[in-house]
Amino acid sequence: MSNETVQAVRGMNDILPEEARLWLWFEEVVRDWLASYGYRNIRMPLVEPTALFKRAIGEVTDIVEKEMYSFEDSLNGDHLTLRPEGTASCVRAVLQHNLLYNAPQRLYYSGPMFRHERPQKGRYRQFHQVGVESLGFAGPDMDAEQILMCARLWKKLGLSDVTLQLNTLGDADARHRHRAKLIAHFEQYQDLLDEEAKRRLHSNPLRILDSKNPAMQELIEAAPKLMNELGDDALAHFSALQDMLKRHGVAFEINPRLVRGLDYYNRTVFEWVTTRLGAQGTICAGGRYDGLIEQIGGKPAPAMGFAMGVERLLVLMHEAGMKPPGYDVDVYVVHQGELASTLASQVAERLRDGNLRAILHCGGGSFKSQMKRADSSGALVSVVIGDDEAQANEVSVKPMRGGNQMRVSVQDMLATINTFIKQE
Repeated sequence: MSNETVQAVRGMNDILPEEARLWLWFEEVVRDWLASYGYRNIRMPLVEPTALFKRAIGEVTDIVEKEMYSFEDSLNGDHLTLRPEGTASCVRAVLQHNLLYNAPQRLYYSGPMFRHERPQKGRYRQFHQVGVESLGFAGPDMDAEQILMCARLWKKLGLSDVTLQLNTLGDADARHRHRAKLIAHFEQYQDLLDEEAKRRLHSNPLRILDSKNPAMQELIEAAPKLMNELGDDALAHFSALQDMLKRHGVAFEINPRLVRGLDYYNRTVFEWVTTRLGAQGTICAGGRYDGLIEQIGGKPAPAMGFAMGVERLLVLMHEAGMKPPGYDVDVYVVHQGELASTLASQVAERLRDGNLRAILHCGGGSFKSQMKRADSSGALVSVVIGDDEAQANEVSVKPMRGGNQMRVSVQDMLATINTFIKQE
């Protein structure tokens, strides 16, 4: 048997307690923000049938071709995949449980997703997303709502260096016309295409426009523009969205090369980007996917959604100096002696009954060593009990940030501690 230490899988990270404080605060802010817009939580499995993602995302996409963690269930032969994104799972759940029967739905989910990518700053193989999906809403007002939601969240999180890029992919007919023109354009210059573009030429030519290869930029710039193929309805939808955003003072840049990496998008697509994460600067992205519900097997219905990368947002928050407010512990209970130990346990429970977060020292040690632990715990107040205090049914209350220690009865302890905490 090897004695080597077992390490975490590459690109799948532990979130340690100090770091988790920021995660917990972020999750609390996000829950309140989503509730303020009337979005309800939905929770889907981590594992789904592989066919769901092939059908929804598209077989000729980076995710399906290169990045999915797929396997065959050895117990029954099912083909399964760790979810690489949440929209397909959410739509599957909505259809399976008939949630669109009575009314449109505003839903959100959060949790880990899995893609086999090269790990880099803010981008991992197990990563976390918050996803928002609105199903059954056809108008540009929903597109605007979701973008305004994001703008509000950035303010709440103290993020300033974030900009909005916007585009429209039109409807199916326009995309078919554009696709044919793209293929014809790139076929004329096959010698200039890199291997990735050649592979995608006939299967997913729209993705060639998203290439970062400097040698192909001039060719891409000269490619036919989807905007020239749009029908009146799609143009009116996009124009109405822009008007709404302008009325709310949300700045945006129209980026005709913004196509998103998934096949299910149509009409509005958007990305919130930052320059502070290197080349991978997208922190939140989404758009309209009116055809996906029918594609997965439901009756046609409009839908709109977005997802944000939690790790990327937390990197930005950390760099901006954001720290979670408050503290983890209110009271640390220090004790020495047999009588004191018995009382200390009862005192700790009494503190918790009073809605205070209390750590009871365990493992013995001198008063000096215990007070060091109390100090490093971050507690605002320590409660010190020796046998002397225990015999009198009293405790000593000591503010940890300066102030005079007071000896009070157990009966008066809560009121004294709360007074100290309010002064902090």
